[in-house]
Amino acid sequence: MSIPLLDLRAQYAPLKEKILAEIAEICDSQRFILGEKVETFERELTAYCRCGAAVGVSSGSDALLIALMAEKLRPGDEIITTPFTFFATVGAIVRAGAKPVFADIDPVTFNIDPAKIADKITPRTRGIIPVHLFGQAADMDPIVELAKAHGLFIIEDACQAIGAEYRGRRVGSFAEYGAFSFFPSKNLGCFGDGGAVSCDTPERAGLLKIYRNHGQSRTYIHEYVGGNFRIDALQAAILSIKLRSLDRWSEARQSNAAVYRELFAAAGLEEEIVPPGVAAYPVRHIYNQFCIRVRHGRRDALKQHLLDSGIGCAVYYPLSLHLQDCFKELGGKPGDFPESEAASREIMALPIFGELAREQLECVVSTIAKFYGK
Repeated sequence: MSIPLLDLRAQYAPLKEKILAEIAEICDSQRFILGEKVETFERELTAYCRCGAAVGVSSGSDALLIALMAEKLRPGDEIITTPFTFFATVGAIVRAGAKPVFADIDPVTFNIDPAKIADKITPRTRGIIPVHLFGQAADMDPIVELAKAHGLFIIEDACQAIGAEYRGRRVGSFAEYGAFSFFPSKNLGCFGDGGAVSCDTPERAGLLKIYRNHGQSRTYIHEYVGGNFRIDALQAAILSIKLRSLDRWSEARQSNAAVYRELFAAAGLEEEIVPPGVAAYPVRHIYNQFCIRVRHGRRDALKQHLLDSGIGCAVYYPLSLHLQDCFKELGGKPGDFPESEAASREIMALPIFGELAREQLECVVSTIAKFYGK
């Protein structure tokens, strides 16, 4: 049985007519940049995330960057974040002219460990970027307390976690800013690149809208050096349609995760495979990825076995960011962040998209069991 890591065609099929009709309407109007479709989606996203406001932008990477730009960072400013995340989290810090400072992760959730953040705060620290990795919220209460105590801003990197919750609150609603990605593979994906920034006040939303349009509040009158960070009307319209199904899709992923846990337990693989850890604090995990730990140094061999068997899988992420060549000036070396480095050696994502049938999940687990001779 061939099982892809992700198959978006099954998600698209029931929405096809609505999406094509919306695209046709925009093509007929020839209004492609910002406008009513974007404003509608921003209102819908604000309501969904239960935040103060939301501003559509060109990608999740740009969502992080524009939030940092709005804080007017100075050379030497430091931003604390995790070394175990997608590159864009740290790339945005460097592009904004600040210095990334890493704090290691919690081994259960793979999210930044709040206990490790306090030791990293210096007089040069300006902000914290916690990442809600793989669809599970970081432990926000102690992070918010630290930020308030030291006068720091927070940008929640929620690019993999739209709809995830922490103690009953949606991610993107805890801080000054939240960054979202609508890359096609996300739980809520558009037909290309797209993103959004949630924020706590209309004033911040107004500033972000200036920054996303080359820093101009009026045509050709530039208050700041911004950028071309606009989301297309086409992408916003598609996202408005798909947003109505998001909770149902996330619930299907949660159901598949529960089936995986049942199947792994029944297969007797507890010595070899560790399913994704669930936080001790109350969360709504939306499983953008379902990442297992593969013990005993056999992750890469198991990955190849699955691929050879026609089952999609992927490694998130093979090299902790403090060891990446482009950040070597930060002085990172092996052993600095042992939990992040261990995760990079052991983690592998399995298919989790909502349209998977139980028979397909059974096939994934039985193929893994076969690798271990069970």
